[in-house]
Amino acid sequence: MKKQFAVIGMGRFGSSVAKTLSNLGFEVLAIDSSEQRTQEVSNIVTHVVQADSTDEEALRALGLRNFDVVIVAIGQDIQASILTTIIVKEIGVPKVVVKAQNELHGKVLAKVGADKVIYPERDMGVRVAHHLISSNIIDYIELSEDYSIVEVQAVGQMVGRNLRELDIRAKYGCNVMAIRTGDKMNIAPHAEDIIKYNDILVVVGTNEDLKNFEKTFAE
Repeated sequence: MKKQFAVIGMGRFGSSVAKTLSNLGFEVLAIDSSEQRTQEVSNIVTHVVQADSTDEEALRALGLRNFDVVIVAIGQDIQASILTTIIVKEIGVPKVVVKAQNELHGKVLAKVGADKVIYPERDMGVRVAHHLISSNIIDYIELSEDYSIVEVQAVGQMVGRNLRELDIRAKYGCNVMAIRTGDKMNIAPHAEDIIKYNDILVVVGTNEDLKNFEKTFAE
C-alpha cells in the first residue's frame, strides 16, 4: 500500500512538495487556510481542504492520524508552525516533517516533537554557493552536519584518466559512489573505468575533504 501524505501550507515550498508527491503517484491531502491557495492545487492533488491548522478539532476531523507523513510547510508564521507541529504530533501522526525558517525555529520544532526539520532556503543557498564556486559543480547535498554528496562534471584533468589514476580516495579522502554517462548510471565504478568528458561523478565525503576536492577540480 502506497504511503499517504498530508501537506499543511500551500506556499511555494508546500505546493511544490504536494505537486511532486502527487506526480509520483502518491495520495496527497493539501491543507491551507487560504481558499485561493487550495483552489490553485485542487486539480493536482488527491484532496484539498481549507482549514486552520492551529485548530486541533479541525485537524482531528480530517483524520490526519491515518496519514503516514505530514509535512508542515507553513511560511512566515513561526507561531502557527510550532503550534501545528504540536497538534499533529498529539493527534498521533507517525512522522512529521517541518519546514524551519532558521536554526532557532528548527531547535524549537525538534523540542516539540518534529521527526525531521528541513531548511529549504538555507539548503538551496548552500547548493547555489557551491555551484557558483565552479561551473562543473552540478549539485551539492548535505547528508549530515559533517558529510555531503557532490555531483561534479568531468572536465580538464579528470578526462581520459581512470579512477585509479585520479586516486581521489587517497588524495582527498572522498569516495566516488557512481558515474553517470548520459542517461546511464554506473553505481559500482571500477578502478579501471575511464572518465569521459561531461561524465558526472557522484562523490561522498566529509565537508572538509569535499571542499579540498572541489578547489582542486574547479574550473
